[in-house]
Amino acid sequence: MMSDFSKAFCVSPIIDPVMTAPFGSTDESSILHDDLRTDLFGEQKDGLTNIASRFKHEIGDTQKAFEKSDIIIEKEFNTATVHQGYIEPMNVTAHWNNDSRVHIWISTQGPFQIREETARALDMRTSQIKVTPMEIGGGFGGKFPLYQEPVAVLLSQKSGKPVKIIMTRKEVFEGTGPTSGSYVKCKIGATKEGKIIAAEGYLAYEAGAYPGSPVEAGGKCMFACYDIPNVLVEGIDVVVNKPKTAAYRAPGATNSTLATETIIDEIAKKLSLDPIELRLMNASKEGTRRADGPKFPKIGCIELLEAMKNHPHWNSPIEEKNMGRGIAIGFWFNGGGPSNCSIGVNQDGTINLVEGSPDIGGSRASIAMQAAEVLGLNSKDVYPSVTHTDNLGYSGGTGGSRVTFATGWAAIEAARDVKQQMIARAAKIWGIEEEDIELKDGVFVSNSDSELQLSFKELASMLIDTGGPITGKGSISPTGVGGSFAGNIVDIKLDDETGKIDIVRFTAFQDAGKAIHPSYVEGQMQGGSVQGIGWALNEEYFYDNNGDLKNSTFLDYRMPTSLDLPMIDTVIIEVANPGHPYGVRGVGEANIIPPPAAIANALYDASGIRINALPMSPVAVMENLLNNS
Repeated sequence: MMSDFSKAFCVSPIIDPVMTAPFGSTDESSILHDDLRTDLFGEQKDGLTNIASRFKHEIGDTQKAFEKSDIIIEKEFNTATVHQGYIEPMNVTAHWNNDSRVHIWISTQGPFQIREETARALDMRTSQIKVTPMEIGGGFGGKFPLYQEPVAVLLSQKSGKPVKIIMTRKEVFEGTGPTSGSYVKCKIGATKEGKIIAAEGYLAYEAGAYPGSPVEAGGKCMFACYDIPNVLVEGIDVVVNKPKTAAYRAPGATNSTLATETIIDEIAKKLSLDPIELRLMNASKEGTRRADGPKFPKIGCIELLEAMKNHPHWNSPIEEKNMGRGIAIGFWFNGGGPSNCSIGVNQDGTINLVEGSPDIGGSRASIAMQAAEVLGLNSKDVYPSVTHTDNLGYSGGTGGSRVTFATGWAAIEAARDVKQQMIARAAKIWGIEEEDIELKDGVFVSNSDSELQLSFKELASMLIDTGGPITGKGSISPTGVGGSFAGNIVDIKLDDETGKIDIVRFTAFQDAGKAIHPSYVEGQMQGGSVQGIGWALNEEYFYDNNGDLKNSTFLDYRMPTSLDLPMIDTVIIEVANPGHPYGVRGVGEANIIPPPAAIANALYDASGIRINALPMSPVAVMENLLNNS
């Protein structure tokens, strides 16, 4: 039986919980921190608040542009808190050695970041800590933060034994970062011909208990697909009584794009325009300036839409009752950041490639293929591996669609270093100038004497006896990164007696720049699409009035399975990224952005109702059907 003491602490929270960003930003809400003031353009504003920061991006004059618009649509949208849903829970093993060095084995997307943050948390020297990233059972952005690592280290120090900590699924849901729930207000104005001339967005994202939602990224992506001369985007980061948010695949962009793509679709309907033609008429292209300032280099938004327009899916009829078709597109950046790679040449002509970014989506193969291309080798002759933090210089984590792009580039630089050293060795053996030697299809040849030829394998076998082994190194932090555009065509069937939406056909499109490993690119597109479908139809955190999470298991947190979905068809578009030696664009994230909006537009096509909140669960659909009947 519960004691009076226990009952006293179960009656109600000390303060009323703040559960949503719109409420948290009002004067009526409880203040969650006694030292939080709004950061506005780098300055702390007076007064305690739950609004951690604000931003504003503006080009042109939206007020004047709206006055000239023939059609204006303004709507509000809400998205629920959702989790990345990785299958492997958070876990760590730590061993405090006799020499006071610590070895950490961990499922993480960022081993170097874990090393730095653990050292900072425990006031240790960075060099005392070695982090070995293990094979990872999913992350999607959620396995960057520091959670239980310092605890495991201290327990190992006290016990003198290795310590392993594994979170339960309940702990994962309740204690690790989901993505933000959000409120988005969107207003778009266009001429009667369909030219979009004005757009405004207001975003309020939940940060969780501490500041740091992806609201600014959402603002940057909100109108990025379109060449609009007058844009205003404002956003706030709001602390609420929920777990601190973490990144989730294109963090922030899915929320804001739902609003944009729904209204774009509605404009097309009201103007009796084909929705793809309307998007083509306004699509971003090389030279388009985003609201946050940068101009696009060469991009593939138009090519993406053309591929959608010409695809059999778009041109096939829909005749069955309660079926509908919808489309949407989305944009995400590709991260740069530091990456390191080393390549050792073996005597049999194979090479060992060592990199520091964990493989979470097939990146080892893609990186190996880029190195092989430089050296004229078969990719099977390249053995890639992810190493621990003692073996390599600092490398950024696996996130932001950066690894095939940035770490692949580091591998290219390491391979170029090997190539140049091998040329120097061949010049030494032949007694000629390095400038006279080229590597052609895996063979070193002299331009002045056709008799002088050595295959890569032959020269590799001679290295030990002609000057020693060769190791190439690549270190890079690219800034000329290029974004990726993704699009969906979705057919749904609505059960108007239960409100259940079934995905009947789904085609995903994405500009990969250059698909280094096409089957892995397809896998990324399919995986992101499935997560976007889950976000659209099922997934959400359920809280009671006291702020307690009620569905912290996979039984109650409903993620889609293979039984819920058709085959996800994929179409890869290749518009080379001018900021990469092989034209690579990251493909890991943009694919999650368009599914919710495309499904919402398909629902309208099937039923005539628009739902401006996620998820579009059977209950939500039935409520809207009944209210509109």
